[in-house]
Amino acid sequence: MGDFSPHVSLAMEAIRAYVTEGRMIDPPNELPAELQDQAGVFVSLKKLGDLRGCIGTIEPIQPNVACEIIQNAISASTRDPRFLPVEPDELDHLTCSVDVLSGPEPIDDLRLLDPKKYGVIVECGMRRGLLLPNLDGVDTIDDQVYIACRKAMIQPDEPMKLYRFEVKRYF
Repeated sequence: MGDFSPHVSLAMEAIRAYVTEGRMIDPPNELPAELQDQAGVFVSLKKLGDLRGCIGTIEPIQPNVACEIIQNAISASTRDPRFLPVEPDELDHLTCSVDVLSGPEPIDDLRLLDPKKYGVIVECGMRRGLLLPNLDGVDTIDDQVYIACRKAMIQPDEPMKLYRFEVKRYF
């Protein structure tokens, strides 16, 4: 599998087992410390440089980061509504990154955002949209908030709560 972080190696192993055998792997018995904590996790897949799937959890729902990665890797490869499920013949063309999120921090001023450093969560009632930080083509705060609102189907004139978070991105 090459010299990937334990996060990405686990995600790719989970995807391969699920796509080829329909099997969900168990987390390793000996977890590195960074996989033992609880945190929200996003798994992003690319095929030949183009997005192929991205699913995650804003807040943890699994007992640890390793289980969160396994669940979200399978979802990113098979349940992202924007894409058909990954086929076995695509596996060798996929690259993966794993973002481990810090806890969301409420903010009341857009100037506290920085699209290269912070992700954003927008919330209006039950609708919530998230955009990860440091994405290609997202260079301004306005772009970042607009895209997050569009994902949540929040209109620009609706009242919304804003949160920012940081990520550790693993390749």
